Amino acid sequence: MIKLKPLLLSLLISLGTGGLAALFTGNSMEFYQSLKQPPLSPPGWVFPLAWTILYSLMGVAAYLVWMRDSTGRNGALFFYGLQLIFNFVWPLLFFNARAYLASLIWLLLLWVLILITTARFFQETKAAGWLMIPYLLWVAFAGYLNAGVWLLNG
Repeated sequence: MIKLKPLLLSLLISLGTGGLAALFTGNSMEFYQSLKQPPLSPPGWVFPLAWTILYSLMGVAAYLVWMRDSTGRNGALFFYGLQLIFNFVWPLLFFNARAYLASLIWLLLLWVLILITTARFFQETKAAGWLMIPYLLWVAFAGYLNAGVWLLNG
């Protein structure tokens, strides 16, 4: 049975993290489009759509883990929260500070945290683990884009 309040809170936390990051980075897509892009760079409109979907999936995954009554739940949610913090900081480094190498290193650390979170979520419930896979893949792709921007514009 779905518990609506915890689900909405979980979605609010994940989507709120992305929303705050977007708020603090302002017109980041306009700036991003002005940079030299690596091959396979999607158009700017793809990013907010993709991130909204990913934050929603993450929120549902965290909800599924939160609803578990297990000894590993709190550890899994700790890594989830830690990766959310790293996720929030990355666009500030990339867009606001324009620190492309630093943001790439930060993104690699974020990817490792997402991998740990995903593994811990799989231990709690397979559904939560699977819901994290698109995020893991997207951040790997973001790493490619970040590296390309660093090499082409640094």
